[in-house]
Amino acid sequence: MDSKSTRRMVECAILIAIGTVLSLFDFKGPWALGGGITVCSMLPLVMIAHRHGTKWGIGSALVYSLLQMMLGISNVQYAPDAMTAIGIILFDYVIAFTVVGFSACFNGVIKDRRWSIVAGIVFTFFLRFVCHFISGVWIWEAMWPNALSWAPVVWSVSYNGSYMLPEIIITSVVAFLSFAPLKKYWMGQDLPTAKA
Repeated sequence: MDSKSTRRMVECAILIAIGTVLSLFDFKGPWALGGGITVCSMLPLVMIAHRHGTKWGIGSALVYSLLQMMLGISNVQYAPDAMTAIGIILFDYVIAFTVVGFSACFNGVIKDRRWSIVAGIVFTFFLRFVCHFISGVWIWEAMWPNALSWAPVVWSVSYNGSYMLPEIIITSVVAFLSFAPLKKYWMGQDLPTAKA
């Protein structure tokens, strides 16, 4: 393994650890129906995708998803059967967080890199929201119908939107504002070049 690959692996491990620690400190807004809002816990994954590309972004996001699943294992234990457990694992963890690894997908499509980063955050976090929405309608509403007797679709949109929308906004703003001072890190310009 060359020094560049080693450095990437170490960087990804550190950024995944930072994101995991940040995910432990969540809060709920006064409007929140559930879920926790973190202060940029997924931003390190976004930075990995922009620094090292989609392959590294997806791999890192997958590792992050497995760590989140281990931290939230009690949610999986609620499953009454294997199919439900698999659904929770996939839609609340593995797919939901791994899609964040695609956050550099607008590089080259949107010329201004800051807006490319924001578009990637909005797009991939929306995909994460869709995963939680599916889980909410298919799994959680079937096990525990909501106390307000709302339609499952309305409840799932409201519940998951109450934390995902603020998460999208906070992460987008911080990414946009951090671009100028951290440009070389966002662009991967500080990485060692391969020797000829």
